Order: sequence, then structure tokens, then C-alpha cells
Amino acid sequence: MSDHYDVLICGGGTAGLTVAAQLLNNETPPSVGIIEPSDKHYYQPLWTLVGAGVFPKEDSQRDEKDYIPAGADWIKDRVSSFNPDSNSVTLESGKTVSYGHLVVAMGIQINWNGIPGLMDVLGKPGTGVCSNYSYETVDSTWNTIRALKSGRAIFTEPITGVKCGGAPQKIMYLTEDHLRKQGLRDRCEVIFCNAKAKHFSCDHYTPTLLNICETRGIDVRPQTELIEIRGGSNEAVFRKHETNEEVVLSYDMLHVTPPMGPLDLIKDSPLGNDAGWVDVDQHSLRHVRYDNIFALGDCSSLPTSKTGAAIRKQAPTAVANILADRAGQPATAAYDGYTSCPVVTGYGKLVLAEFDYTKGPCESFPFDQNKERYSMYMLKAYALPRMYWHGMLKGRM
Repeated sequence: MSDHYDVLICGGGTAGLTVAAQLLNNETPPSVGIIEPSDKHYYQPLWTLVGAGVFPKEDSQRDEKDYIPAGADWIKDRVSSFNPDSNSVTLESGKTVSYGHLVVAMGIQINWNGIPGLMDVLGKPGTGVCSNYSYETVDSTWNTIRALKSGRAIFTEPITGVKCGGAPQKIMYLTEDHLRKQGLRDRCEVIFCNAKAKHFSCDHYTPTLLNICETRGIDVRPQTELIEIRGGSNEAVFRKHETNEEVVLSYDMLHVTPPMGPLDLIKDSPLGNDAGWVDVDQHSLRHVRYDNIFALGDCSSLPTSKTGAAIRKQAPTAVANILADRAGQPATAAYDGYTSCPVVTGYGKLVLAEFDYTKGPCESFPFDQNKERYSMYMLKAYALPRMYWHGMLKGRM
């Protein structure tokens, strides 16, 4: 570990590792340090299918050390504070590390305690309350689905932004499909309580997804936010935003997407905007006040869905602009807001949504992606994980 790096990266997740690998694949690589305390790295997009019983959760986990790119220093510590005026970061160990460029890629904070009563029952056998949003709880989702024989299954989405905006409804479609395949559908009510007004962030795909819900008898309730869980009586309390009234629903299964937001560390630092995200230009990914700082991924202020596919397009932009700075050249690389959400709509069915800042479709394949397709499901389940581990994290794409 050095006291100074040409490029210091805060975060060894998807964004941090991808940027590091691409920087080091350059002909004249800079010195790179990666600050990351975790021993394990997770391919979180797989958790939808883990929760649906398709894969064991262990398939989503790898050792962090195996994906630190050759030539980078792994600083196994946590950031304590950002000191942009002195071009340095202070670590929890007390050490200070300086940099030429800083890349902030620290992800999003999951606020599990934001819903009173959730942590008392989450993932515990017999409670019916589960979530795909952590490695520790994701297998409880499949256990809950398998145990459901009749009654009411509720799926929630918070008002906040979340990792992969389509994930809250993906597990709902899979659960409904499972119940149908098991001959249990007529015994079960399926409800989607979405705190947001819109069913999906891109209007182009919304009619297709709403039609799926209508065809399969899924009760969609927009602007209905989970605000409390009463585990002792298996009741969930919701607030209807239009009327501000509270509604109490009993449940036999409750899949919770918890509220999420910026890390407190960033929110309280000079790097954050009023909302707490790292304040960057949406095209260059450069900080609006500090020219040698870039951010990408979930912690950034970029107004696009927070997905790994978005990072795949953001990383080359950040890398190109950093290398241009270092070479004394104009930094002209620009990100157009591309993101992708493979919306699994059942076992063997998927709508591949791709769009950019315009919210118009930005599709990769020469066919109408606004339809359920088996080929796209296979892409999600088998091709994308391999592309992630062996391509993206290695800086090859």
C-alpha cells in the first residue's frame, strides 16, 4: 500500500473493479489503489433467480481477491472522510491516502430499519416476510414461495430509487408463475404495492408489463407505500399517497424491497449534492466542483436507473476522461444515460428493457424487445453472469 496513487478508487464493487481493470489494461497504466473492506463480491442481478429457486445463492458469490486486477493495490479498509481540497482520503485505520484522480464507486445504502417491524421478522422461518435484497435473506424468498399454498402474496417497491428498478416486480412475476405451475393460483391473491406513481421507469415498456399483470390477475396498486410491518398479526401497513390514508393488509407472503438512499458518508461530505449523491455531470461523470474527481454507479447523481448494465457504459466514459486528463488532452467522452433492465416475467420469460436519458428505447437486438422471450431469459440466466465475471470485471467490455 502506497501513500499516493495516480487513481484512487473508493469501492471494489461492480463499478470500482471495472474502472480499475480498464485503467490497468491501458498501454501506460496509472498506479491504482482500490479501497474495499469486503472479502466477498456478489453478482447481485442473479438474486432474482436465486429467490425464485433457479440457482443456489452461492453461485452469486466470489472472493474479492480474485477480481482485484493485477497491478492494483487492494487497500482493505473503509473510507472515513473525503478531503477533496487536499486531494486525499482518510481511512478508518487513520491513514491518509492522496491521489491524482479520485473515483467514487461506493454503491447505495439499504435502509432496512426504514420500515418499522421489518427486522423483527425478515427472513425468519414461518413469518412469510422475505427479501431478495441481501445475500443473507435471498434464500428465504424461495423458502417462502414454496411454503405458500393459499392466501395473499404482497410485493412492495419503495418511493426511493433502488438497485435495478425492475427487481421488485420480477420476483412477483416469478412467484405468480410458480403458483400457476403448481395449480395454486386460484387459491392465492397477488398484489403489487408500488409507492411510485409509474409502474416502470420507461414508458415504452410499461403497457407490456401492465398487460402481463392484467392478464395474470395481479392487483397493481400504485402510490401505495409500505410504512410498517406488524409481524405478530401478519399485517402490513401502507400509506396511499393520493389520499394520505393508511391501509392495513394481511399477508401470507410479503416480499419487501426496502427503501434505499445515498451513503451517510457521502451525504455528509463535500462531494454530495442536496440529495446526498456524488454530484457529477451527467455526461462526463466528472464532479461539478472538483475536476479530478469522478463518480459512477449507484452512488452517483446520474439520473438513470441504477443497474450493472448502466455501469458497463459509464465505466469507459470515466476511464477515457481520466486518461485524457493525465495525457493533457481534452476529455470528450460522454455517457448518454444508457441502462438496461432485464425484466423476468416468469420462468423462461423476459422482457429486455433498454433505454437512455431520453427514456426512449435503446435496444441492442434486431427484433422487438417489448415482448416476452425465452432467448432473453437465457441471456439473463446464463450469458450475462459469464460476461460479468469474465468480461466486465476484467476490463474487457
